[in-house]
Amino acid sequence: MQSRLFILTFLTLVAVPGRAQSTPPTDVAYLLRTHTVDSSSVFVSATRQPKKADSADSVPPASDTTEADDDWHFAVTPYLWFPGMHGTATGPRGGSLSFRASPGDLLSNFRFGLMGAFEASRKRLVLSGDLMWVRLEDDKAVPFPGLLATSASMKASEFFLTPKVGIRVIDQERIKVIAQTGFRYWHLGESLKFNPSSLGLSFSGSQDFVDPVVGGRIEASLSPKIVVILLGDVGGWGTGSELEYQWAGSLGYKIKPKWVLLSGYRYLFVDKRGGRGFVFNSTSAGVAFGVTINLK
Repeated sequence: MQSRLFILTFLTLVAVPGRAQSTPPTDVAYLLRTHTVDSSSVFVSATRQPKKADSADSVPPASDTTEADDDWHFAVTPYLWFPGMHGTATGPRGGSLSFRASPGDLLSNFRFGLMGAFEASRKRLVLSGDLMWVRLEDDKAVPFPGLLATSASMKASEFFLTPKVGIRVIDQERIKVIAQTGFRYWHLGESLKFNPSSLGLSFSGSQDFVDPVVGGRIEASLSPKIVVILLGDVGGWGTGSELEYQWAGSLGYKIKPKWVLLSGYRYLFVDKRGGRGFVFNSTSAGVAFGVTINLK
């Protein structure tokens, strides 16, 4: 009897804890559900950013649309061009002089110079100008004593101004392509004087003419600090000169947000034929250095 009572008591004790474990306590079930929700939240936050609207203290999101830049922007580019030159100059009396000078020769005979470019732009519109003014002078001994002269003095001045209007046909962050048209105004002055004067070979004169030109410019950003610029134009076609054209390429390095150092190469050709036999056929080519300053 006692053994039966012990067995019944033992089975009762074993059975009651088993029933209690089959239904987890309320607080344990709550903890399990909370853990499940937290796991889902962690996954969502790892795959996307939470919306600002989810936070009561968040700032309302800004509009996705951006206003177009309607401001004018201005830049100036003072530069130095060191070309070599060769060609032919013929005066109104038929006196002709072929010339060839290296960049060093021109520097040694340099008397005055002014070079620079300017640009104003707004949206896709681009207004630009390029100016160069140079005066040279040289004296040479005459190798032919029969001319009854001991030396010859040559003075030459060259001035041109090129205003252009252009449109950015491609206007992206890394590349810009600008189609341009305008004109180039030339003033040429030259004189050749023999000392002492002999046989009426000395002459002096000046010419002014204007050529329409068309061309373009490409600007490509290789990195946030490095840009490549290619430009060129062609004109004349018998209006002022028979033909003129130029091309140039430069590499720019941004040393400051608004300052870009430039180095490159420029080639310029002009063939002018005027009245009374005047001819000025010249090719100028050489390296150039400058700095672009973005004023606004």
